[in-house]
Amino acid sequence: MKRIMALDAGDKRIGVAVSDPLGITAQGLKVLENSPQVFAEIAQLCKEYDVERVVVGLPKNMNNTLGPRADWSREFASKVADAVGLPVDMEDERLTTVAAERVMLDADLSRGKRRKVVDKMAAVLILQNYLAKR
Repeated sequence: MKRIMALDAGDKRIGVAVSDPLGITAQGLKVLENSPQVFAEIAQLCKEYDVERVVVGLPKNMNNTLGPRADWSREFASKVADAVGLPVDMEDERLTTVAAERVMLDADLSRGKRRKVVDKMAAVLILQNYLAKR
């Protein structure tokens, strides 16, 4: 079976998570630097992990409206779709970074270690939310 990939996209870093082949659980994969070649890197990961669909986090305001950052995320998702040639869905990412930070604080990770993995953990949470709705 094929996998689903989630991306938590930011200006500097992009957290990446993939589902198991059955589409039940999400595992953090890595954090990519957001650079011009990132779309080629995402396409390569899609091939490597036999991905059939990509999910990109959609930052909504707390009142469920969309702001300028949501427009940026939609444009990012469009570029991902062009690069990978797969369906790309958007998933509400409200509070995923906050939740990821909380989990890591509870695990007593240092600030430096948290900074390195928070985007990957947020991608896991985005993917788990997406998988739970399927």
